[in-house]
Formats: sequence, structure tokens, C-alpha cells
Amino acid sequence: MITKYTRQLPHWRMAGAVYLVGWRLSKYQEPLADDERSLVSDAFRYFDGQRYSLYAFVVMDDHVHVVVRPDGKFSLERIIHSWKSFTALKLVRTAGRVAPIWQPEYYDRILRDQKELDLKVAYVLDNPFRRWGDISEYAWAGTGVGEGLRAD
Repeated sequence: MITKYTRQLPHWRMAGAVYLVGWRLSKYQEPLADDERSLVSDAFRYFDGQRYSLYAFVVMDDHVHVVVRPDGKFSLERIIHSWKSFTALKLVRTAGRVAPIWQPEYYDRILRDQKELDLKVAYVLDNPFRRWGDISEYAWAGTGVGEGLRAD
């Protein structure tokens, strides 16, 4: 069963789904420094395999992308709220930033099949190389325990 709710954007939910999620820094924020990107990356990895299965993520200087499947006990909204609130608080306390850190809304999309999952994982992992073509590696992108779509 698919449910829908709307904030500024529509959000569709389906049990067992894998989602592509993205959000941006608040328009008043400076780009994230390397140590700040590490903080956000670490937050994504922290509950991987416990509250969610992380398929891929990237922390850019001004936005993030995540491919994730929530565990049945944790909703996508709760996971995203946890990531955004934890990292915002840490960035205020440790980096001296002034809130708000993140824009309030986020984009999410249910990935419908294995082909779309593979395309979105590649999109997420390639994001820094498309943006900065002269780099050979990027420390703030990676994969987690997610292993493909399953039929629930």
C-alpha cells in the first residue's frame, strides 16, 4: 500500500521501499568544509544495518543525496529528521554555524526496480566527479549494507 502526505513537496511512502533522498543547506549557509562533510557522512553510516540499509550517499559542499531503505520500525521521516537535527546541532556546536543549517524540506523518490536503484546509486556516487571533473577520489561518498531490492 502506498500513502502520500504533503508539506511543500509531496511525499509517497511504501513499506519496504528504497528511496532516493536529497536536501540542501539553508540558503544563508556557507559551503560545508571537509571536517563538516565528515561529520555528516559519519551520521549516515552510524545506524546503517540497524535502523536502515544505506545503499549509497554523498555529502557535497552544499547538498546531500542518500539511497536508503528504512527498517520497518523507523519511518523515512524519522530517519531524515534524525540526520538533519543531529548534524545541524553538531555543526552549530562544533563549527560555530548559525541555525538553520538545512533547508526545511527534502526531496524523496521511491525507487521502483533494480534498474532504477542501480542508476540512482551510480548517480549519487558520481555526483562529485560530475561537479568537479578534475578530482580522482572523493572521501564523502560511499555505500553501506544495502544489497538490491527485495519483494516484501
